Amino acid sequence: MNPSSFLSLGIVLALTLGACGPGEDGDATGGTGGGGASGATVGSGGQSSAGGAGGTPETGSASSGGASGGTTSTGGAGPSGSTSSGGGAGAATSGATGSGGAPGGGCTRELLDGLLDDYFAALAAGDPSSLPLARGVKFTENAVQAEIGTTDFWKNAGEVKHSQRALDTEACSVGAQAVIPEGGRDLPVALRIKVEGSEMTEIETIVVRPGDYTASFSVASNPAAIIAISDDIGWHDEVPEAQRATREELTSWIDKYFRAFPSGVCNVTGDCKRLENGGGNFACGAGASCSAGDPGSGGTFTPRVILADEVRGIAIGLTIFDFQTDGHLDMHMIKMSGGRVHAVHAILRDTNGMSGWE
Repeated sequence: MNPSSFLSLGIVLALTLGACGPGEDGDATGGTGGGGASGATVGSGGQSSAGGAGGTPETGSASSGGASGGTTSTGGAGPSGSTSSGGGAGAATSGATGSGGAPGGGCTRELLDGLLDDYFAALAAGDPSSLPLARGVKFTENAVQAEIGTTDFWKNAGEVKHSQRALDTEACSVGAQAVIPEGGRDLPVALRIKVEGSEMTEIETIVVRPGDYTASFSVASNPAAIIAISDDIGWHDEVPEAQRATREELTSWIDKYFRAFPSGVCNVTGDCKRLENGGGNFACGAGASCSAGDPGSGGTFTPRVILADEVRGIAIGLTIFDFQTDGHLDMHMIKMSGGRVHAVHAILRDTNGMSGWE
C-alpha cells in the first residue's frame, strides 16, 4: 500500500472513532435534557393525564410536568414549548425546569390542567393513591384539616359534572369551582391545589350541602345554574390578547373587591351576574358601589390567596366573608375582558370564621 493509501485509511479511522465518541458538551447535555434525573422523577410521580410518563434520555421527551413543551427530538422542552435543535446546555436546563412543575418557571398550564383532571378522577374513584401527593401534603375540607381520602365527601363523591378553572402558572396553583354529585344530589364545590415539583403540596376544598350557608341574606344553592350559565360567560374561552387584563389588573380587582366591600365592586358590565353557590343570579353591582382609589390595608376582608389566569381572564380570591355574619369560608371567581368584569361567582359556607389555613 502506497503512502497516500495509508493516509486515506488513517483519516477514515479517525472520523469513525470520533463519531463513536462522547461528542461535544452540547450533544451530551442535550441527550439528558428531557429524560434526565429531573424528567424521570416527574414522569414517574406526576401521573398527569396532561403529559403521561417522562421522556427517555435518547429522545429528550418532556414529562408530564413539561407538558407545554411537548416532545422534542434532540433536547428538553422549555417552559414556552419551544424545542432545542442543538441539544446544548441551555436545552437541558429548560427541559429540567419544564418537567419540574416548580413556580420558578417550569410550571405549565397543561401540568395544572392535567393534575386537576387527575384529582377529579381520583375523587370519583374514592381513592387518592394515584395522585402525586408531596410528603406532608396539607388537605382541608370545609376548614378542617384531614387525611385526604378519609372524609365523607371523598368516600361518596361521583364524577364531576362541570368545572370552571383558573390555571396560575406563576403561583403554580389551580383553582376551580365545580358541580359534583354526592349520592343523588349535586353540590357546588370549590377547590384549590398548589403544586411544587409536579407534586400536590396544598389541597383546599369547600363542599356546600343544603343548610351549610346560613347568612341572613343567603340564598338556596342552585348547582344547575352554574352549569347553565357557563357557556354564556365563556369561563374557558381564551381572551383575545388585545382585551386581556394583566396579572396585576386581575389580582388588584379581587383585592379591592374584598378589602373595600361593599364599595369595591368596580368596572362591571351592565349584564354582569353574581351567583352564590349557583343561587341568586344578582346583578354584580346590586347593593354595592365603586369607591375611588386603591383599598386601604384595614379593609373589610383580607384575601388570603389570590390566583390569576391571564389567558382566560379569570381571577380567584379566597377569604373569610364575614359581612354582617359570623364568617364563611369563601372562594370568589371572576371573568374579565376589555377591562371589565362579566361575571362574579362565589362558593361559600359557614365555618365560624375559620379557614383551616390560619
